[in-house]
Amino acid sequence: MVKLIVGVKGTGKTKTLIGLVNSAAAASKGSVVCIESGSKLNYDITHKARLVDTKAFAINGADALYGFIAGMLASNHDITDIYVDSALKICGDEMIEFEKFVLAANKLVDDAKINCEMTVSAAVDSIPESLKSFIEVH
Repeated sequence: MVKLIVGVKGTGKTKTLIGLVNSAAAASKGSVVCIESGSKLNYDITHKARLVDTKAFAINGADALYGFIAGMLASNHDITDIYVDSALKICGDEMIEFEKFVLAANKLVDDAKINCEMTVSAAVDSIPESLKSFIEVH
């Protein structure tokens, strides 16, 4: 199931995500992937996790991010965890498109039986009702 770490800027979402990625990488018997926009996490994420910069692959928009994740899962059956920092930003800051992405990605990761957590820089009350059950409090 997809889990969303939601909060406005400066509430510690990325710091929480870094801890989750590093813990998962230490415990996982497979591959842990962290997707981000830019390269700000290079020194915070352990080398045991694969860090992917969406800008390097020209991933812009919800459909591109979904396709990228689906392609990774199709080509690597050892992935146990996927983390996405600034998921809403990567999806183009469009909440309607982000909602469709999360619902589709949830089915994808459920079928693959992997853990997926994403940070979302937004107020909790701006999240659509259909996504409220995905919000995880840390």
